[in-house]
Amino acid sequence: MTKTRDVVLLIARIGIGVVFIAHGLQKLAIDGMSATATGFVEMGVPLPTLSAWVAALIELLGGVSLILGLLLPVFGVLLAADMVGAGLIAHIGSGFFATDGGFEYVLVLALASLALGFCGGRFTLDRKLNPRAPMLRAATAG
Repeated sequence: MTKTRDVVLLIARIGIGVVFIAHGLQKLAIDGMSATATGFVEMGVPLPTLSAWVAALIELLGGVSLILGLLLPVFGVLLAADMVGAGLIAHIGSGFFATDGGFEYVLVLALASLALGFCGGRFTLDRKLNPRAPMLRAATAG
């Protein structure tokens, strides 16, 4: 059962990681940082240009981190914080459901990031590179 759990966690990390990579690339390359910063201004995000860069890089690098299983606790927290910020700034005023622009989707991504960041399974680079580190041992327990 442990191996099955670890495979399922790997699949979940890959799926959620791809979502974050797509959102980071959307900000960086598809929309571009200027348009992303303009959108952040319109939403009332503090320090919109800096915030746009921080969000884009956390999403892109965090997605890669989830897929590789590298620095999982660190990026789990960073991704969750990114999503909480998005929820509080851009979504909370629209209610719960994502179909109405609400915070449902960012809440799910925040919780998934935390769960995978601290319980990412054994198939991780964290475990391979430093199996004795206490935080990484907890994140890759199995």
